[in-house]
Parts: sequence; C-alpha cells; structure tokens
Amino acid sequence: MSLNIKKGDKVLVIAGKNKGTESTVTKTFPKTNRAIVEGVNVAKKHVKPTQDQPNGGIVEKELSIHISNLKKVN
Repeated sequence: MSLNIKKGDKVLVIAGKNKGTESTVTKTFPKTNRAIVEGVNVAKKHVKPTQDQPNGGIVEKELSIHISNLKKVN
C-alpha cells in the first residue's frame, strides 16, 4: 500500500486527542503506515544526565500517528 501523505504535506488530524489540529508532516514510515506530525502526539520522556544534557530532566518527544487518522489539506 502506498502512502498518499508525504514529508512536508499539510495535514489535519481527524481522530485522537489532537483531533482538529492542522500541521505539517516531518517524517513518514511507509512500512508501518505511520507519520510524525509537528506538534501532534507529544509525549514526555525522562532523561538521565549525560554529557550533552548535564542536568537531565524531562524532554518532550513527538511520536508517530497512524495515517488513517490524518487528512491531507491543500
């Protein structure tokens, strides 16, 4: 099955907790029919202190969403 949604497309979320949100696609995963959309499905991840982030803390990360929950907008 081919994806109708590509990187850079403007989409509308039609299902889930972010329903009604309009944003752009940052990455697609054709094998699993999922996409990462800017500002949608954001989760908080606890990070241990490392050399890059000496204090550690809580980082917000965008997770993928199934393409059946997205609608392409012109």
